Amino acid sequence: MRIPVLRGVIDRRILANYRVAPEAVAKMLPDPLEPKCVGDWAMAGICLIRLKSLRPKALPMTWGMRSENAAHRFAVTWREDGVRREGVYVRRRDTDSRLNALAGGRLFPGVQHHAHFDVAERDDAVDVAMKSDDGAVRLRVTGRMTQAWPSDSLFATVEEASRFFEQGSLGFSPGRGQRLDAMELCCHNWDVTPLEVQRAESSFFDDGDTFPQGSVYFDHALLMRGIKHEWHTRQALCCTIDG
Repeated sequence: MRIPVLRGVIDRRILANYRVAPEAVAKMLPDPLEPKCVGDWAMAGICLIRLKSLRPKALPMTWGMRSENAAHRFAVTWREDGVRREGVYVRRRDTDSRLNALAGGRLFPGVQHHAHFDVAERDDAVDVAMKSDDGAVRLRVTGRMTQAWPSDSLFATVEEASRFFEQGSLGFSPGRGQRLDAMELCCHNWDVTPLEVQRAESSFFDDGDTFPQGSVYFDHALLMRGIKHEWHTRQALCCTIDG
């Protein structure tokens, strides 16, 4: 599946990140993907991203679309032509755009589910809640900007965390049929700020059957704003996708 390069602005992006037992992640990853670990833990999270002015690269900004989107994802590695590569596996995508939900996996890479978002935002604080139309996923992340870094994070500094997630620009997500669609996020500028989180809820990560007690902990959150970017379609992977 090849679509034109899409260009736009990341108006706001929250990366709410969890440390997860690698064995809990591995059972959810299709071959050839493996968990990318920090020490003894795999990394997973929720990406809450508001896109604006999104349009084919050749079109002017006035043609651009705006949407709220959520992704539950895992940091992964895999081997390609003998070279170790890294990116993210997006287990599920949700969007408030009817067009994205209809075209996902058809015209656009990756199946997307329609959802309702409630967003309250100030210059220094954000509160994003989402519930999918099919009732399968609900989440909420509330936080405020800070200069402090959590002492219990797996990452020693915000710069260390920033480098880790900047390297995960290539994302795979379930398409239609037994394949993983691939999109690469190319940011023209990369800038993150620590987000002190007062509330982090996810029906996925809070599910005790999927993540038994002691297998998942909230680690930290990052906030990005005003990032010019492009989306590039990459080669899909054929695989067996469970669940």
